[in-house]
Amino acid sequence: MAKYLLLKHYRGAPAPVNDVPMDQWTPEEISAHFQFMEDFAARLQDTGEFVDGQALSPEGSWVRYDGEGRPPVTDGPFAETKDLIAGWMVIDVDSHDRAVELAGELSAAPGAGGKPIHEWLEVRPFLAAPPTVTE
Repeated sequence: MAKYLLLKHYRGAPAPVNDVPMDQWTPEEISAHFQFMEDFAARLQDTGEFVDGQALSPEGSWVRYDGEGRPPVTDGPFAETKDLIAGWMVIDVDSHDRAVELAGELSAAPGAGGKPIHEWLEVRPFLAAPPTVTE
């Protein structure tokens, strides 16, 4: 089994077919979308393929180490980041093909008008081991 990250983007990927921003959806459309996501995760829990998933809040900031005895440096929020990543799901599947298959299904979550979004999802494998350095 291999773990994959299914990454949902607000921005930065090609436009989905149903390209109406969520802030323009009705409360019922938002509820239907989140119910789809919950049902999808529950189905993967039943097959043992679900690891975790979360929607992300629009708030956020960058943080970095600033030296011994000094407080971390923060900057932000950065709209280009918070608007980019909407949420994620981690799956544990037998193959890359299965990860792609599941991402395709997840892409059909309903959006405005109850129609599938057909959004682009980024599929990224977890690094199984540190990269090797060749000299």
